[in-house]
Amino acid sequence: MAIYKFRITFEDFDDVVREIDIKSNQTFEDLHKAIHRSTGYNAEKPSSFYVSTDNWLKGDEIAYLPNERKKDRVVLMENSKLSGFIEDPHQKFYYVYNFDRPYDFHVELVKIVLDADPNIEYPFLAKSTGEAPKIMEQNSPQAVDPRGAAAAASEFDFLNEMNFVPEDTDELEAMGDMGINEEERDEDEENEEDEFGDEFSDDDNFEDDSHKDDY
Repeated sequence: MAIYKFRITFEDFDDVVREIDIKSNQTFEDLHKAIHRSTGYNAEKPSSFYVSTDNWLKGDEIAYLPNERKKDRVVLMENSKLSGFIEDPHQKFYYVYNFDRPYDFHVELVKIVLDADPNIEYPFLAKSTGEAPKIMEQNSPQAVDPRGAAAAASEFDFLNEMNFVPEDTDELEAMGDMGINEEERDEDEENEEDEFGDEFSDDDNFEDDSHKDDY
């Protein structure tokens, strides 16, 4: 029984790597669940593998928990043995986990071992590097921004500098452009008009005086 070694990386987190050894007659569902035993994610989420080109362009879809619209157009992971989709010794699959809050992965076959190790239970996590990013769950205090920690931290620091609290939301919404209150803007405009009016008020009879001089 041949063993496939797949290298799995997050598309947006290059430092997170998993290598999983799996039997050629096991299914994509087995691989899907093995990946998330290594990430700590809930595997019971709609997800898909796509047969991929070397440039990660998606081809045929192999789905897990597809929606009603997809059901008649895709093959299911549970029915799809890995060996049936390996056409290249470096076969690639583009993998999307959890279509509600997706993470994208690159899955590449990096080695084929002809004989299974009888002392190993497959799928087997052969290598794990880096911590998988936390999933953004609504109302979860443990969630992280999928843009990365740096983006989340910079936004958090900015709000802290403003001494922002959630109760300030209504006040912020009432602010106009550049943070100027609309009522204050209107008062400033009225004051400007009054100033210009006073400046020219002494010359209101300018035209009449000029005509008198001509006669």
